[in-house]
Amino acid sequence: MDYLHIVRLIMNILFVLLGALVFHFALFGIVGVFSKKKYPKTDKINRYGLIIPARNEEAVIAGLIESIQKNEYPQDQLQIFVVAHNCTDKTAEIARSLGATVYEYNNPNECTMGYAFKYLFSCIERDYKTKSFDGFFLFNADNVLDKNYISKMNDAFEYYNRESVITSYRNSKNFGKNLISGLYGMYFAVGCRLESRGRTVLGCSTRVQGTGYLINSKIVKNGWPYVTLTEDWEFTADQILYEHNIRYCDAAVFYDEQPTSISIMWRQRVRWSRGHLLVFYARFKELVAGIFKKETKHRVSLYDITVNIIPSPLILLFLQILQFALELLTPLVDKTYTWERLFLGDSYQFFLSEGILFNWARSALYSLPFMMLIAIGMFIIERRRIHGVNPFLKVLIVLFFPIFMGIQPLIDLQAFFSRHLGWKPIPHSDATKIEALDKQTQDHITE
Repeated sequence: MDYLHIVRLIMNILFVLLGALVFHFALFGIVGVFSKKKYPKTDKINRYGLIIPARNEEAVIAGLIESIQKNEYPQDQLQIFVVAHNCTDKTAEIARSLGATVYEYNNPNECTMGYAFKYLFSCIERDYKTKSFDGFFLFNADNVLDKNYISKMNDAFEYYNRESVITSYRNSKNFGKNLISGLYGMYFAVGCRLESRGRTVLGCSTRVQGTGYLINSKIVKNGWPYVTLTEDWEFTADQILYEHNIRYCDAAVFYDEQPTSISIMWRQRVRWSRGHLLVFYARFKELVAGIFKKETKHRVSLYDITVNIIPSPLILLFLQILQFALELLTPLVDKTYTWERLFLGDSYQFFLSEGILFNWARSALYSLPFMMLIAIGMFIIERRRIHGVNPFLKVLIVLFFPIFMGIQPLIDLQAFFSRHLGWKPIPHSDATKIEALDKQTQDHITE
């Protein structure tokens, strides 16, 4: 075996080992396609606080508040809290006019959503006492809720004796707006169907994604400590580390607005990636240690979240760069390899060549159909929930979904070098009401 083939063998072993760490994801995906957890209707009516951080959200805040007030749940057991966070518009005024309890907080040095949560929970403890609520829903101002959302979440909350965090199905109210919003919608649909559903069915903790989740008030009895760029990842890691399960309720659907431009998409994903890396730096060692503790009860959940926070795309990119660098040394180590043979191989036939260029092109070619099949499959199995997307846009989403996912290593690379990455708001302007979304769903079902 010559030098080039030894390098490729070693690197292939490393790639296989990296893949083996997340092989169980495939099991979650298969289970999620064919099964889901159902929760019996409960007679228990819990008292909830609904947490809404809002920064210049005057265009969308009314949609969320009105969807809460139209929910099929006793309104006297709900209290809506809005924190107008560094606002310069009429967000606070609109929220108050609709009956929400509003606090205003201005501190340009504390601009992440986690700081808004932190301030709001401190106000609730001061003015109402946190323990006066059984739980809290955490939303974003651009969300809107299905009319049975709160009751379905309440069923799941009671099923687990109010001890588990409950997350829900994240749909997109502008799925069919354009290609970028459609790719985002597909990304979250995949996360709910192929990740969260299977984990919950198999008894493994899932993770919260942004907002749209319910927590026991005991979790925030001492306040909200998570203020990084991605407080959801930080919160998830700690809950599983402290052996608080996170479960998924597929029947509870909320909608949010997705970015529609490449620049905002890139900026948001770099921020997510940077926050992901910060959680990896801060929690990885503790999570690994927890896996091997004798008293650990939820070892599988700990292992799962540990490999989840590993920056796998960045590691994969590093390994590919390392392989490329080692392969470039081939003519220096093995005189039988000319530069032409190294790059193009002995044959110009694509599937027979051992050249670097052909070898990498084949790898990319093999991966593209897999991601396309996932997108096609999601359009089929989630057809009752994905609506407002014309056939042409569906084709584009299928074709570009591999690229949308494949650019993650580059995003991670930028995040890795962006040491002082700040938080910038994502503009929201889609004021679609829940009635319009309900009508789209009904029209889609009857087609």
